[in-house]
Amino acid sequence: MLYGVTPVENPKLCRPGPYSCLSILNTKVLVVTGLPRADGNPETTTRLSTSFGSCTWKFWDLSVAMRALDIVPLLCTLVEARIDRQRVVQAFNPRRTASSPETPLQVGNGNFAFGADITGLQTFSPFATMSTWGWHNFSLPTAPGQTSIDDYHGTEWWTHGRLVQYNMANPTNSEIADWLRENPHRINLGTIGFSFNGGNITTVTESMLGDKEQTLDMWSGVIHSSFTHKNASVKVETWADPNSDTVAVAVESKLLSSGDLAIFFDFPYPTNDKFGAPFVGAFNLTDQHTTTLGECGKSYATIHHNLATAEYDLRLGWDSGRGDGKLASPTDGSHRYVLSASGTDKLRFTANFAPSKLASQPSFDEIAKASQIWWPTYWSSGAFIDMTATANANATELQRRTIQSQYLVAVNSASNYPPQESGLVNNGWFGKFHVEMVLWHNLQFARWNHFPLLSRSLPQTYTRLLPSSVSRALTQGYAGARWGKMTDPSTIDAPGEINTLLIWQQPHPMYFAEMEYRHAPTMETLEKWNEILTATADFMASFAFFNESTGVYDLGPPMYPVSENTNPNATVNPTFELAYWRFGLDIALSWKSRLGEQAPSTWETVRDKLAPLPIVDDTYPVYEGIQGMWTNISTVQDHPAMSGIFGLLPPPRSGPALNRTTLENTAAKIWDLWDLDESFGWDFPMLAMNSLRLGDSQRAAEYLLHSTFQFDDAGYPVGGTRVPTPYFPSSSSLLLAMAMMAGGWDDAEGPHFPESWNVVVEDFVPGL
Repeated sequence: MLYGVTPVENPKLCRPGPYSCLSILNTKVLVVTGLPRADGNPETTTRLSTSFGSCTWKFWDLSVAMRALDIVPLLCTLVEARIDRQRVVQAFNPRRTASSPETPLQVGNGNFAFGADITGLQTFSPFATMSTWGWHNFSLPTAPGQTSIDDYHGTEWWTHGRLVQYNMANPTNSEIADWLRENPHRINLGTIGFSFNGGNITTVTESMLGDKEQTLDMWSGVIHSSFTHKNASVKVETWADPNSDTVAVAVESKLLSSGDLAIFFDFPYPTNDKFGAPFVGAFNLTDQHTTTLGECGKSYATIHHNLATAEYDLRLGWDSGRGDGKLASPTDGSHRYVLSASGTDKLRFTANFAPSKLASQPSFDEIAKASQIWWPTYWSSGAFIDMTATANANATELQRRTIQSQYLVAVNSASNYPPQESGLVNNGWFGKFHVEMVLWHNLQFARWNHFPLLSRSLPQTYTRLLPSSVSRALTQGYAGARWGKMTDPSTIDAPGEINTLLIWQQPHPMYFAEMEYRHAPTMETLEKWNEILTATADFMASFAFFNESTGVYDLGPPMYPVSENTNPNATVNPTFELAYWRFGLDIALSWKSRLGEQAPSTWETVRDKLAPLPIVDDTYPVYEGIQGMWTNISTVQDHPAMSGIFGLLPPPRSGPALNRTTLENTAAKIWDLWDLDESFGWDFPMLAMNSLRLGDSQRAAEYLLHSTFQFDDAGYPVGGTRVPTPYFPSSSSLLLAMAMMAGGWDDAEGPHFPESWNVVVEDFVPGL
């Protein structure tokens, strides 16, 4: 049950509204009094002392709370009975009896994640420990004229009668272009595992362990692992701090005191692999980097890792009870340190990875308690879907994917920067994030009413990218800001033909801004996004080329559409990009109107005279003038983006309306002819959203359960033949489609599930 309580304490510190609350979780009551700070929502902050500005919160036993808070019925309104969210979440806790060859079980907080094998550590499978700050550069090239970033100048292409400089290599600067594409790259911060039999790990393999069992409790954010070795049991708990880059581990086994079980800490060297999967880094290049043991005491130690262009510390703290914990440095030229604990059957330790020292490192107990607050709060807030009453295997599978995806996006995607495609599991595209994927990764947070998680990275990401994007547009002769494609915290865009010619990422800020305004229709929201939307719309209006022969504004050439598989010099007026351009300019114009400001006249001119959506045989094709749209195998592959004009996007606010028959014909052609076996990731949720708007929830469910759209036993999205596993745009787009099923959209509120399904939803609001 959830109670809303009008503030009665410190009224000057509280805005009008139900900011004090009681939330009953099992037999505990979370009592919150006061006003949450703008950055202190319990979804984003877990420290009990800092979660709220001018307020307090604590867990009380239910029996105590009912006695102490008998005044509550006078102050609040009882809301109808809620879904038992804990029951639903824990019903889908991943369970394993062996390590997966491709995916770990993870604990993390969005900016930091630790991936564990079947032992609860990284003993046999060196899964990664990753962060948003861990990056490394290799040395610059030594070829004459290519020894500096300033030596890179890209390539000029003719564009509508003028030469425009694009960010792609030419034969004279290919080496520095490759360097810019590969650097910086994200690193594996280190590996933590069990050392058996006095350190001789080579004598033990995973198959030699007995009684292996492992469960990830998603409700609390902890991995419970157990196994036997030498007829002795080993029990492991693995936690991550919601508020720092720290993993906390508890081990219980008689093997500790006998010396047959210890903990190792090892450090790999980075590689420049485009895809570092399933493991990241090389452990055999020990002479390329250094580790040194710094301060070291009876229960703590610091290991410094120096990679020349990156360095950081691993700070260890341990508690071996009455036993004696000791950290030994490597003696064999490796970077493997070993923590042993004699005279005890229990060892608890914390491992904090950080480029700078924490004011105070949290203890094991503090981390475990923080996790037990953060995760239940996450699950108890925002929207929720319960399909467990449906006696349908498809509904059960979608419920599993939905719950496990919600856990995984919180661990891998709720970060200060947009996530890379593989999150914090391994590396894809050198660990960089793709600006066009920001929509798929993050829009679902808005639809699931997790705006505090969305606000971790937006609009700050666009603010960080704004100077380089303005410079890019100016260099190319355009106004405003041209957002790049593949980048990193340095904001340097990676060279590449597709990277520089893709345009569908440009209107993304409008979508995010509009969703936030619907959530918080305030002047603060308008002002927060105004500069970003203005620069975006200025570029969009400037980029559109006025075709004097047709009297309309064209998009391209040269350009790549969403599908990235067409000739860029022949691609003009792609269907999705035209619709998205109009969508973005509509919102930009509304934004200025809400602010009481005059929008540049070019925005409205371009919007009103934008080329009409192309139509071929009463269907919407990939782009205007495409040959053999439904007969050429190459044109029915990759992303079927035309489906997004009525699904991901709402009907247009201005200009010609979409033709319903043409939309239905296009959807039918895609279902019948598109090479879905070669599609991947967010294609299927995008098609599902199109089906939902067309009124076919059964087809939407079929797309979400397509044989090519797979998730493994722990909910990781399978990459398939196109990309490595995991591919997190699959997870986030699945959640976006499920939110559309549950919450509906303007003029068609949800839910929109297949008729025979028994589904209960909570706290969704209609989308655009």
